[in-house]
Amino acid sequence: MLSKFEAWILGMIQGLTEFLPISSTGHLYLARHSFGLDEAGLFLDTMLHVGTLLAVFVVYQKELFSIIRHPFSKLSKIMIIGTIPAVIVGVLFEDFFDSISKSGATIGWEFLITGGILYFADGAKRGSKSLEEMTYRDALFIGSFQAAAIFPALSRSGLTIAAGLFRQLDRREAAYFSFLLSTPAIAGGVVFQAKEIFTGTVESISLTSLMIGTISSALFGYFAIVGMINFLKKRSLKIFAYYVWTLGILILVLQWTGIF
Repeated sequence: MLSKFEAWILGMIQGLTEFLPISSTGHLYLARHSFGLDEAGLFLDTMLHVGTLLAVFVVYQKELFSIIRHPFSKLSKIMIIGTIPAVIVGVLFEDFFDSISKSGATIGWEFLITGGILYFADGAKRGSKSLEEMTYRDALFIGSFQAAAIFPALSRSGLTIAAGLFRQLDRREAAYFSFLLSTPAIAGGVVFQAKEIFTGTVESISLTSLMIGTISSALFGYFAIVGMINFLKKRSLKIFAYYVWTLGILILVLQWTGIF
């Protein structure tokens, strides 16, 4: 049975790593494996993603209400275009990515790839393009990186922020659009997980633990969004690259020795 403390820790991990460029799925896999929840944590995962979705709604309520009121605005269009690649890849290759995610065999390499992309994006020429100046081609490019992040340890936020920097977006704006674009991505993930919950067997988890995990995810997710947007104004992404490189190498060593 999942303890309240474990639920809080998993919520904290989900909330922070969903928006820090270090892969929430990869970290959740490691945490669930450590807690012995490899299969039984699906329902909890869904609620943790609901928590981060709530965090995005709180931070971006003005933008999201604007999209609802003006469905044909430029912001609505770049959001749709940015979401299309992930939808196509997710639907066409759902079984493939599901098997990779459950096995965890490639997460070490994926952490290394995430680090490489962050490192090179941080060294790219500084851009000054604002959200209003984004083109539909920019949105499609960023969305393609988001689609690649369906691999469990390729960071969605990391890859989309990096893609924004490659397209000469201002660093703060790149993070801003990355997190806004996460809304349909996270919501879609919740729908897919909910489908598996209703068609399969999941562990019985207490309502209290579920609530604690969801609240923890929402709380830490909120602080991660605000913190990353401010962080990128003056700080480097390379610190995150060094972190995921270290983690990736450690995982590969543990897998090679048969410990993990």
